[in-house]
Amino acid sequence: MEVKTVSLKDFLTLPVTEVYDKEDIKSHIPHREPFLFVDEIRILEKNNKYIGVYHVNPDDNFFKGHFPGHPVMPGVLVIESMAQACGGAVMHDLCKGKKMVPLFLSIEQAKFRGMVCPGDVLEMPIQILRLGRISKAYSEAYVNGKLCTQATLNFILGDSPND
Repeated sequence: MEVKTVSLKDFLTLPVTEVYDKEDIKSHIPHREPFLFVDEIRILEKNNKYIGVYHVNPDDNFFKGHFPGHPVMPGVLVIESMAQACGGAVMHDLCKGKKMVPLFLSIEQAKFRGMVCPGDVLEMPIQILRLGRISKAYSEAYVNGKLCTQATLNFILGDSPND
């Protein structure tokens, strides 16, 4: 099934009903510093529309080698940030208290359209397309209102390795 993607930029102006902070996000996904790439999740409509936010830290270790003198956040880490925001957004309601972890199944139609640099604020609107043990979401990433990345993310719920 081909997913027709449309711009989610309008999500950035919708009213926020709830906000998950970093500690709440960490209670729903297993990622931790230095591999946690989401600081806040804005809930627009539960199980449907969200915005993840990541404040790109100039001290992030990957900037030392990507690229010296012209630091750019690797595109795969922008996708990872989008995925973490998606997981952090839906895991609370999806797992109903069971210890589960979202695992990538596939990434479809990923496109990289702009750079993400130290100090940028990455805003990632997310549209849930299917929610369940196997889920699908479309997400985009913006810096200062400019589209940088877009992709459809597919994941499956696996048992938490901490059980």
